[in-house]
Amino acid sequence: MSALKVLVTRPREQAEPLVDALRARDFEVVEQPLIAVEPLSDEQIDVRGYDCVVVTSANGARELARRMNAQPALIAAVGPGTADALAEQGLRADLVADVHTQEGLVAAFGERPQRILFVGAEGARGHLADELTADFVAAYRTVELDVDELPEADLALLMSPSAARAYARAGGRGPALSLGPQTTPSRRTRRSSTSRTAFPRRACSRAP
Repeated sequence: MSALKVLVTRPREQAEPLVDALRARDFEVVEQPLIAVEPLSDEQIDVRGYDCVVVTSANGARELARRMNAQPALIAAVGPGTADALAEQGLRADLVADVHTQEGLVAAFGERPQRILFVGAEGARGHLADELTADFVAAYRTVELDVDELPEADLALLMSPSAARAYARAGGRGPALSLGPQTTPSRRTRRSSTSRTAFPRRACSRAP
């Protein structure tokens, strides 16, 4: 029986851990990046005076580490992947949400800090900033790439709404696994075929 062929659509420089994990489980992997990540500035992000800085992606974590002008008093991450990206930059996530969405991160706060800074992507959803009355810094943008032809695969992995839109625009119609409730609707609006949504979970905890 031949191995299931999985299409990985993440930026190539960020895809290696996922690709290695899939191959370790005997999947055949084909790569076709559908998005690129572009920093918006090299200017410092002023975190002084904030009780908490929130990040909701690995890219946001990297940009925070690269540009912050002080050590944040507290850092909250949307999930373990974002927390791991912080750790790679020498930063510690003090709070990691159980449900890895903006809604889950809002719910993870007990007593909410007074002043919160949300470091995220240009065009990020406003739910978190609205609910936490947080200031927002757009640190990077996600650019959808044009692809002439998608490689053949049994299943596509779509890790963001941007990737889902780029996949559909490139003619992707095969089965796909989308990460989170925001990615699946982006794919459906483009009339792609069968999709399933993955909801990763991990116990909510203060990092030790």
